[in-house]
Amino acid sequence: MKTITRTAVLLLVVAALACNKHEHEEAKAPQREALSFTHFTDRTELFVEFDALAKGAESAFAAHVTRLSDFKPLATGTVTAILSEGAPEERFTSSAPSVPGIFRPVAKPQHAGQRRLVFEIAFDGAISRHDLGMMTVFESEQAAIAAAPKEEEAGGGIVYLKEQQWKTEFATAPVTEGEVRGSVAANGALRPRPDGEARVGAPAGGRFLARGTYPQIGMTVARNQVLGVIAPRVPTDVDPSSLNLDVQRAQIALQQAQAERARLEALLAQEAIPERRVTDARRQEQRARTDLQAAQSRLAQYRGTQSATGGESAGRFEVRSPVAGTIVTVTVAPGEFIEEGRELFHVVDLSCLWLELQIPEGQIGQVQASNSVWFQPEGFPSAFEVSPTSGGRVVASGGVVNEKTRTLPLIFEVPNRKGQLKSGMFVRAQVFTATTQRGIVIPLSSVVDEDGQPVAYVELEGELFERRPLRLGTRQGDLVQILEGLKAGDRVVTRGAYNIRLQAASGAVPAHGHAH
Repeated sequence: MKTITRTAVLLLVVAALACNKHEHEEAKAPQREALSFTHFTDRTELFVEFDALAKGAESAFAAHVTRLSDFKPLATGTVTAILSEGAPEERFTSSAPSVPGIFRPVAKPQHAGQRRLVFEIAFDGAISRHDLGMMTVFESEQAAIAAAPKEEEAGGGIVYLKEQQWKTEFATAPVTEGEVRGSVAANGALRPRPDGEARVGAPAGGRFLARGTYPQIGMTVARNQVLGVIAPRVPTDVDPSSLNLDVQRAQIALQQAQAERARLEALLAQEAIPERRVTDARRQEQRARTDLQAAQSRLAQYRGTQSATGGESAGRFEVRSPVAGTIVTVTVAPGEFIEEGRELFHVVDLSCLWLELQIPEGQIGQVQASNSVWFQPEGFPSAFEVSPTSGGRVVASGGVVNEKTRTLPLIFEVPNRKGQLKSGMFVRAQVFTATTQRGIVIPLSSVVDEDGQPVAYVELEGELFERRPLRLGTRQGDLVQILEGLKAGDRVVTRGAYNIRLQAASGAVPAHGHAH
C-alpha cells in the first residue's frame, strides 16, 4: 500500500481550497440591481419585481396584479410592459398569468437611454394603466452590473407575501385628510322608552291558562293582545247546588222587582201615587239585577276553575299586553297556580330604544346643542350613528348633576328597525359637538389593539409592511382620527392586520410560492 507524503497532502488541501474559492466566487457573481415597484390605480394594484434593464439583455418581470374590488389575484387578462420616450416604443406582453395573479412578460430592450416604463393591464373590457416613471436602460448587461449598488443589509419591515394576502381576508386603503367633527367621549346604556315597556302582572290569583299559542321569549305581540287567562281559585267547600240556587233566587227577585216597578209606573201615570215610590222601585230593580250578575259570576268562576283546560274565558281574568313589542321574559308555566300581582311577562318595544349617556360635568357645555352621537355596543364590530337624518333625536338632558359620579344624563332616541340593538347593552359613545377641524382619518378596522397600544400596519410596498404606533383622536362612525403615527398618502391595512401581526411575532420570513 502506497503512503501519501506530507507534500501530497498539502497539495490536495490547496487544490480543495482553490475549488471552494472558485465555487464561492461563482455564487457571488455580480448581478444587475433587483428593482421593485408598487403602484395603484382605481381598479388594480401592481407589485412588480425585475432586474435592471439593459440593451439586448432579457429582464423577466414578475408582475403581481391584485383586483382592488376584492383584493384577490387577477386570474385572466393580459399584462403589457411598454418602454416609450427617448426611442421607438417597445412592448412586451404576457397573455395569461403563470399562476393566478402573477404575469411574466419578458423585456429585451433594443434601445438604451432614459425610457418611460408603463404597465397596461387589460381585463373585463377595460385597461388599467400603471405609469412607473422614467427608467434607465443600460448600454449593456455589463454596464448594468457595474452600476448596481453595493449590497446593503436589508432594512426592517414585515414580509407578508402576495400569495398570503390573496388567500386570506385582506384589504388596504389610503390614509386621507378630511373634516373631523369635535366630540365628547361618554359611556351609557340602551334601555326601553318609558311608554315602550310593560311588566305584565297577574290581576288575580289562580291557575294560568294559555289561549292559543303559549307566549314565548322573542314572540311579537300587539297592544292589548291576550297573553293568557287566569281561572280564579274557588273555595273547596263551595256547593255547586247552592251556587245554582243563588242564581235562580236572584232571577226570581229581579222578575218581581221588574213587575213591581211596572205596576207603580202605571199608577203614577194615573196620578194615584207619589213619584217617590216609583223611584224606590227602580232602585230595587237595579239592586236585584246586580245580585243576579254577582251570582252568575260566582257560578261561572267555579265552572271555569273546574274545567282547567282552556276553552272560553267566562269567569276568568284575561292577561293582556299594555304595549306592542317583543316578549323578553316569561316567568309562568302553563297551568301553574299564581298569586295576585306576580309578574308574568316582560314586554319591550325594541323598534325604538333610548340611549342614555352620562356626560362628565366638565364637558356639559360642549354638548348643549348636540343633536347627533356615534356609539358602539360591546362586542359589535361596527358602530352606529344617531342623527336627525337617520331618524334619531335628542329626547332630554338632565337638569341635575349626579353628586357621586359628577355626570349629567343625556338621552337620545335610537331607531332600531332591524332589531340589532338590545335593551340593556352597554355602549361607548362620542357625542358630536358643533366644532370641526381638519385631520387624518382611517377606517376603525385598521386599528389593532396590542396590549392597550393602538397600532396600524402600513404597506411600504407590495409585500413589505411596517408597524406604526398611533395616538387616536375623535371616532366618527367607522372612521377614527389619527393624531400621531400616520400621514396622508400612507396606505394602511384595513382587513387582515391581525395576520400581519402574527407574521411579525413569528419572526420567520415566508418562502415564495413562485420564483422571483
